[in-house]
Amino acid sequence: MKQLSILFFLCTTLALQAQQLQLHYDFRHSIDPELHRRNFSYLSFEYFNANDSLGSFLLKAQMDFNGEKNNIGQLFLQVSQNLRFWKPKVFMALNFTGGLGVTPPSYGYYLSNSFGLGAAYPFQWKGAWMNASMGYRYNTFAKPSHDLQGTLYFGKGFFNYKLLVAGSFVAYSENRNHGNEWTKDLRGKKLAFFGDPQIWYRIKGKYSIGSRYSMFYHVLTSEHTLQVYPSLALKREF
Repeated sequence: MKQLSILFFLCTTLALQAQQLQLHYDFRHSIDPELHRRNFSYLSFEYFNANDSLGSFLLKAQMDFNGEKNNIGQLFLQVSQNLRFWKPKVFMALNFTGGLGVTPPSYGYYLSNSFGLGAAYPFQWKGAWMNASMGYRYNTFAKPSHDLQGTLYFGKGFFNYKLLVAGSFVAYSENRNHGNEWTKDLRGKKLAFFGDPQIWYRIKGKYSIGSRYSMFYHVLTSEHTLQVYPSLALKREF
């Protein structure tokens, strides 16, 4: 619990510099009641700096209020940095993800750290801005996994950015055997996928309403199925 408090403080402190704060209500229990015991809310902080002299920086932190009596049940943190010391418009891409969680009644777990190193290329296509990257991913399971990861960030504004469509897609390989009791008999690799396409409508000033579609494949379950969970959300930009 001490580690959970430290990460909560870190996420809260970093959020003071965030470019946007999102409050979501996730309907995944209504869609998939056998896997998820209830719907829940979550807060998402995001800070993006594209004006860094060497590249761009992204920080994302998410708190899921899926614990008992709507307490925080999971914390997730992502830090990404693109660097360039040369003229060609190809960046070195660095990435970290990790987190903590609690399951009822009070069992803690890790979202295993992952570290990434690769190449990224920002570009525009039909009025949309995009950033594609490909690289090496190291997962710190009990039995470490060495993998490939591809990521695409995208965004496009309509009607003078009154309407915004944005998000990301991440695909990566991963060892089936994580070195724990539940996976020790598994062999080979699996392909996993996560996506979070979002749509936002600006209602006034820096406030927007919208929806995010959390997409999972081989992340929440080992079944060969794509899970899509929409949310209803409010966003405040800073």
